[in-house]
Amino acid sequence: MIGILREKNLTQVHRTAVKVPIRALKASHAQQIAQHLLTLSREDRYLRFGYSASDEMIQRYVAGLNFERDEIFGIYNRRLELIAMAHLAFSVETDFSSCAEFGVSVLAHARGKGYGSSLFDRAVMHARNEGVEMMFIHALSENTAMLNIARKSGAILQRDGAESDAYLRLLPADLDSRMTEMFEEHLAQTDYRLKVQAKQFWDVVRMMQEVRLGVREAKTRTPS
Repeated sequence: MIGILREKNLTQVHRTAVKVPIRALKASHAQQIAQHLLTLSREDRYLRFGYSASDEMIQRYVAGLNFERDEIFGIYNRRLELIAMAHLAFSVETDFSSCAEFGVSVLAHARGKGYGSSLFDRAVMHARNEGVEMMFIHALSENTAMLNIARKSGAILQRDGAESDAYLRLLPADLDSRMTEMFEEHLAQTDYRLKVQAKQFWDVVRMMQEVRLGVREAKTRTPS
């Protein structure tokens, strides 16, 4: 994520039809974040970062994440795989303290389900509640998926050769945006705990099945 634009427009983000639990990630999730990004193909890394990020570069990126200042959001599947994540980076420049930039990545097998748009809506809501007035996306012009997310939200796009910028002026926070964020975070936390419990249960079931299979195989090999 690079670059910030200074022009403004005022719009309301349209909510996507897809509603999935989106969890705020913390420093304790750094390993899962790294695994998610390392799973991206070479082409996907190029679109996400604007360059062909090596494994070492991704590890440095994750190590440099500021979980105190920025916000990281993630979507998990039933196997507790981080299939989609977004980085909402708040500006550290004095003149742009009310600005934030958005970046997103979705694993190849999880695309086409609206996860990128859902993460964008979640990030917009959080940014509003944090007093952010302007949200930006800086992407390669060939990254049509990212630019479509911005376009559908009502953001204004500007293209400069191989790179494009989108900027979206956010509405002020209100009671609805604050209560909705609290509810959605609670929902995501509950969903994650249920997925953890379900995975643990099925892990035990599989282990018992393997033990039974091992016992049966041992009996068939034992001469009578």
